[in-house]
Amino acid sequence: MAMESEAESVNDILDRLEKLAGDESGVSVEDVKQAIGGRSYGAFLMVPALVELTPIGSIPGVPTFLATIIVISAAQLLWGREHFWLPAWIGRRSVSSSKLRKSAQKLRPVARRLDSWFHGRLQRFTTPTFIKLAAATCIGLCLTVPPLELIPFASSAPMGAIALLGLALLVRDGALMIAALAFSVAAVGVSAWLWLGQAGSSGGGNG
Repeated sequence: MAMESEAESVNDILDRLEKLAGDESGVSVEDVKQAIGGRSYGAFLMVPALVELTPIGSIPGVPTFLATIIVISAAQLLWGREHFWLPAWIGRRSVSSSKLRKSAQKLRPVARRLDSWFHGRLQRFTTPTFIKLAAATCIGLCLTVPPLELIPFASSAPMGAIALLGLALLVRDGALMIAALAFSVAAVGVSAWLWLGQAGSSGGGNG
């Protein structure tokens, strides 16, 4: 598949994913990377996080796998790599076209709202310093995902924060960047509360 131009909006990303799902019987991670564009770090941070918020994210092991993709992408963004790279074992992983198409369709209403709300405000908060801060924050949020898989829907909080950070990078919206960083702090707090609550319940049940 030839590399396409970089995605510029959430609906643009969903258009590409739906087209990809229509052309193939199964869609690999590498196919998605090629469709979105190898320089579009914001999109490739956001897409796995959004997928986790759909029914695909309820499959055991999927949130951690998606978090792994995000960590690899965010680490390269943190290091200043111009084009991101994925290991072959990740690139070969695939999902059925029907599941990808249904997930993209479920995200359409959210995409329309996001594209209408966020577009290039306060760009002084999208400088390289803030981009690296966003990348480091995404890595930290991903580290909370594996233990949260034990609690239904708990990983949605950090993944939601990552999706907002990716969107802020995609559309270069500084106001959203600040809001997303604040939400990230709240997401960590919610994640810790859920995890400690689960641990307390387990401990109480063993007593």
